Amino acid sequence: MDAVYTHGHHESVLRSHRWRTAANSAAYLLPHLQPGMSLLDVGSGPGTITADLARRVARVTASEVSEQALALARAEVESAGVGNVDFAVADVHHLDFPDDSFDVVHAHQVLQHVGDPVRALREMRRVTRPGGLVAVRDSDYAAFAWHPALPELEEWMTLYQRLARGNGGEPDAGRRLLSWACAAGFDEVTATSSTWCFATPEDRAWWGGMWAERILASAMADQALATGAATEEDLRRISRGWLEWAGAGDGWLSILHGEILCRA
Repeated sequence: MDAVYTHGHHESVLRSHRWRTAANSAAYLLPHLQPGMSLLDVGSGPGTITADLARRVARVTASEVSEQALALARAEVESAGVGNVDFAVADVHHLDFPDDSFDVVHAHQVLQHVGDPVRALREMRRVTRPGGLVAVRDSDYAAFAWHPALPELEEWMTLYQRLARGNGGEPDAGRRLLSWACAAGFDEVTATSSTWCFATPEDRAWWGGMWAERILASAMADQALATGAATEEDLRRISRGWLEWAGAGDGWLSILHGEILCRA
């Protein structure tokens, strides 16, 4: 059941995760939030979405798998001056909360990294009050689309898919969320999708530059080398490909996400 987190917490990874907000990453959920609600944010990461959600509800509990990971959210929430957030170390397969604890349970880019997403959804439902919502959003790597069609980016995709599955995850989670929710026993599920798009010179420089560094320095790079999935030259070639994409005047990249709102 255990899975290894493919991305790790290198600064290049955190740079992309800190870009995330409730507006660009949880828009499907926002219309359903009310000021008096309590919300569990599973896998809160560096806490930018957590802090945004806390401004919209009465109380948020941020959870992560370790104190080290949770410290990132603590720092962000403190820096943002948000005072209605609690923190807990928790495994989504075994949430250490009583039944019916929260009005909303939210997870962004989490189920793609866990060993048993169906069990995770059952746990999320267990701690949600009757009538409450379980809200999940995950990207779908095989549905990424980009231009120009650089072979180095195809190589990056193949490598990422291999490593993520080798770590026990499911990189194409977005398309499977509805299926997992049905298997977890939810009867009322609304499934949607949305995208991130990087097409301006500034967005390309940021996203391409981030991946050019990330492929060389993050946990993914370490895993690729340790497993023999790639050599150092392979990683350098992929890094150069990301920089080439970032510098293309007509460069464009879209990331598809699956989303589910499940009524408990």
